[in-house]
Amino acid sequence: MNKFRNLIVLAPLAFALHHFEEHIIFNFREWRLKYFLDNNPRSTEEILVILISITLILIFINLVKKNKVSAHLLLCHLMTTQVVNAGFHIFFSIYYQDFSPGVITAILLYLPINYLIIKSALSEKLVKNYYQLFIIFILGVLIFSMFELFGPRVIAITGLLGGIYYYWNYLYEKKRAR
Repeated sequence: MNKFRNLIVLAPLAFALHHFEEHIIFNFREWRLKYFLDNNPRSTEEILVILISITLILIFINLVKKNKVSAHLLLCHLMTTQVVNAGFHIFFSIYYQDFSPGVITAILLYLPINYLIIKSALSEKLVKNYYQLFIIFILGVLIFSMFELFGPRVIAITGLLGGIYYYWNYLYEKKRAR
């Protein structure tokens, strides 16, 4: 089970368990409001459904298309929603010296699962090298930061940009095939 296509199906499960920790066991929203602005009018359940839906759509596209571009989009999404999110929970738990609900699943699920996904993406040459992986990570940091600053409308903008990236690569590959 070390193939990329097998490992990516663990991401939605990690989302669900992370959400369970944040909002069923603990109260992440209350913790977040102590330290950050409330710029997200949507409920956490709405955001969860949106993010899991996007994850499942990207997984489906990757399983059907089996190309590098669909892997890049999925990896960028996972970097944003899971890897950078894990960094957020860990960093701010330490910075504020206050337990951030979500930090347990971030450490025990998000980081190990995404390590395996990234490792398989590199070994299967879905990502060329560590530089390309670093670019995907930086995009994840930027998208996560913009989401934290501007709220859910960032999801629509990044979805549009992801679609443009996919189509642009499709045209490039089509031209190269001639």
